[in-house]
Amino acid sequence: MQSTDSSKPLTDIDPGWAWEPWQPSAQEPWDERRAALLFRRAGFCASATQLKDASKLPVSKAIDQLCTESAIDRAAMDTFEAESEVLGSAVRATGDAKQLTTWWLHRMLMSPRPLLEKMTLLWHGHFATGAEKVLDLELMYQQNQLLRTHAMGDFRAMTHGISKDPAMLIYLDSVSNRKAHANENFARELMELFCLGEGNYTETDVQQLARCFTGWEIRRRQFRFNSYQHDTGIKTLFGQKVESGEAAVDLVLDHPQLPYFVVGKLFRFFVCDEPAPPRALLEPLARQFAAEKLHLAGVVRTLLHSRLLLSGWSAGRKIRSPVELAIGFLRTMEGTTNMHVLSDRLREVGQALFYPPNVKGWDGGRAWVNSSTLVGRANLIHQVVRHENTRCAGSDLDQYVKIHSDGSPEGLLDWFTKLFFALPLDERRRAQLLVAMSGKTGSQTSRELLSLLAALPQFQLA
Repeated sequence: MQSTDSSKPLTDIDPGWAWEPWQPSAQEPWDERRAALLFRRAGFCASATQLKDASKLPVSKAIDQLCTESAIDRAAMDTFEAESEVLGSAVRATGDAKQLTTWWLHRMLMSPRPLLEKMTLLWHGHFATGAEKVLDLELMYQQNQLLRTHAMGDFRAMTHGISKDPAMLIYLDSVSNRKAHANENFARELMELFCLGEGNYTETDVQQLARCFTGWEIRRRQFRFNSYQHDTGIKTLFGQKVESGEAAVDLVLDHPQLPYFVVGKLFRFFVCDEPAPPRALLEPLARQFAAEKLHLAGVVRTLLHSRLLLSGWSAGRKIRSPVELAIGFLRTMEGTTNMHVLSDRLREVGQALFYPPNVKGWDGGRAWVNSSTLVGRANLIHQVVRHENTRCAGSDLDQYVKIHSDGSPEGLLDWFTKLFFALPLDERRRAQLLVAMSGKTGSQTSRELLSLLAALPQFQLA
């Protein structure tokens, strides 16, 4: 049996070993640190209490509680959704897309189903649509709900839904697609960015697919098929005759590259930013995704329970996005803060929800961090911990940490490291931090230390 080696390159990892369910052992215990790795990848981190509770469960049950709707407290979820709907209605009435960002941040922070929100964030970057062009807040809200509905469900249904989504069609200039001049934007992005990737279609495929979508338009905020503007001539896609736009979307979804493209996206989202995984490593996941008729939940669970992820090989191999960093910090500390201010800070460090940089979404990975953004990310955490509206479990930060540590620099450093760091700090760095904290006492100790930790490159890793 292949042993865990955190330095082993992806090309040398046996796919059979990688995707078997991880099981705890004396060398690799299921403890709070490993639970923290799971929660960083499958949500937006977790509090000390949540990690302690999860570590007492069998690992499969802990994963079920994240992945399975039936394992969620239904009463808590119903209450949360009712409150979110009230907040969402009030926000939509303002007509301000920036207010919609605060609504979604609130959902990420408070939802009993953090994995669902994280998957919605994945698809928001995948089927990227920007409010700076769409302008209609209601349409952006509807698209967000569409992505959430299918986030852990049927990729086929989600792709069909996004193909007729008014916000998407406005964003890609397909709001009125005429047979005299078929718009190729959506056709191209459907294959290149959403389903297949570059090199798996031809320019002729783009032209033929665009003809299938003629007659698709938006009227009164809703999709409408205008038969008078549909090109009824013979169209051929991937060597097969096709007539309707719906049938053409199915042909794209039936392409043999589709399962590899989607599971590759999931692999990067959950396991590691780089390098790109070899096709052989994705093969078992692609087969599972195809066998399960493009339903996402099974593959997501395989990834989260896998040896490759939970053995620790993946620890530190992902850089947290600004949203993951901020919401993860708050969820870890059972925190709340001024979400309008947080939204502005996230925009400053490069991730304004509902405003992706382009149709490709955010690049992610190393693109999140450079000398400028590292300072900005540290300042983001610094501002959160010092904001007058920030509370931890309803209390002041210092009162909160006293419950969990002895309040000394050494005790605080040990506790914060366990909660926030994917990889342990080396002794040299630990000694430097303790020197910097020497003589610090009173209410500023935890804030000072958190600001120092947030400035470290290691703090950015999942």
